[in-house]
Amino acid sequence: MFERLDSHPLPSLLSVPEGPPPAGGWPVLFFLHGYDEAAPQPIEQALTQHGPFNPGNPPLVREQFILIAPQLVNAGDQWFRFAGAVEELLALVLDRHQGDPARCYLCGFSFGGNGVFDLALAMPGRWAALWAVDPTRLPEDPVKPPIWLSIGQIARRQEMVFIETLGLEAAASEEPAGDRLYLDEGADHVRSAQLAFKDVRIYNWLLRHRQERRRRRR
Repeated sequence: MFERLDSHPLPSLLSVPEGPPPAGGWPVLFFLHGYDEAAPQPIEQALTQHGPFNPGNPPLVREQFILIAPQLVNAGDQWFRFAGAVEELLALVLDRHQGDPARCYLCGFSFGGNGVFDLALAMPGRWAALWAVDPTRLPEDPVKPPIWLSIGQIARRQEMVFIETLGLEAAASEEPAGDRLYLDEGADHVRSAQLAFKDVRIYNWLLRHRQERRRRRR
C-alpha cells in the first residue's frame, strides 16, 4: 500500500516496506513522472502507471525500497525547477522513515528521465545511482553518478549520441556489473517504461551502488 502526502512542496505518493529496516536503513527510490502524469490527473492514478508504484511490478520493489514520487502541478519538462522540493521530500523520508542516505536512487520516465539528468546536476553528491527511462533529451552537462539508460522510441532517435555522451556500454548479461549501462529492447515509448520497471536486474543493479561517505544525520 502507499500513503498520499499533501502537506509538502509537491503532493506525493510514499510507500515504506513493512518490518524492520536493514542495517543503515531502507534504500530510497525517488521517481519523477512524465508529461501525462502531472496534475490535474488524480495522483493515485497518474503515479501508478509508469514507474515503481505500478502494481504489476516485482514484489521486491515495495519490499526492499522506500518509494517516493511527487506530482507536478503543471505538465512540462520542468523538474529542474523543483530541486529544492525534491531535497525536502528526500530529507523527510530519510528522517522519518529510516531511509539510508548512502543508498538514494533517482529514476524517471520521459520528461521525468530528463529530470533525472537535471536533478543529478542540481543536487551533486546526493544520488548513489541514476536511472533514466526513455528521456527526450540529453543532459546539459556531464552527469557523474552511475547511470542506467532504458531506451525506448524517443531516446532511440539519438541512441548513439546518448551512448557516446554518457559513456554507456550495453547491459548484455543477466547480472550487469558496469557503472554506465544502457538497454534497448526495441519497445515504443510507453512499453519501454513497462518493461523497464518490471526488470529485476535494474533494481538489483541500483542496490549494488552506495555512497560510503553518506551517514545518517543524528
